[in-house]
Amino acid sequence: MTETMTPEGINRFWLDEIGEAGWYARSDALDETIRQRFLPAWERAADLAPGWARTPEGALAALILTDQFPRNMFRDDPCAFDTDPLARSLAREAIGNGFHLRIAPPGRQFFYLPFEHAEDLADQERAVALFAEFMPGENLRHAELHRDTIAKFGRFPWRNAALKRVPTAAETRVMEAGGYGALVAGKLSLADLE
Repeated sequence: MTETMTPEGINRFWLDEIGEAGWYARSDALDETIRQRFLPAWERAADLAPGWARTPEGALAALILTDQFPRNMFRDDPCAFDTDPLARSLAREAIGNGFHLRIAPPGRQFFYLPFEHAEDLADQERAVALFAEFMPGENLRHAELHRDTIAKFGRFPWRNAALKRVPTAAETRVMEAGGYGALVAGKLSLADLE
């Protein structure tokens, strides 16, 4: 089995090669690298990930494969969200087994992000609670912004185009102001939107 099809290969690539500075920076080159190296593993995620998830490191790789990589490989495409239900299921099991506590920050966040990525308020509340207890700081601020967006709209306006959803007037204002980036920068407040 090639390194791109193993938990060790995925963790080494994401944690060591790319690292925290590259995780959330938009890069066409990185997106293409992930597609070239890891698309075959993602296509087999339903078979591979549950077996990997029996150890903390394996669960981490399974979550990166099912929750993080599709967002890069399929940016602005509905396929970016195809393995989200699997990622949430894996995250629930891994957290239930205490695996998240055996992975040091910043890697620990990948156990919580599947809930932050959900368009479901209960999952959003779970993400906020997990970050508040186990990784407070900037990650918690992002979790709260995601939760507040779901509380306001019931969905993420920045996914509407990819999912071919008709935006509301308030969602259009969010996107015209700069989307999630405008919320993070404080250029826009959800409380000001009707």
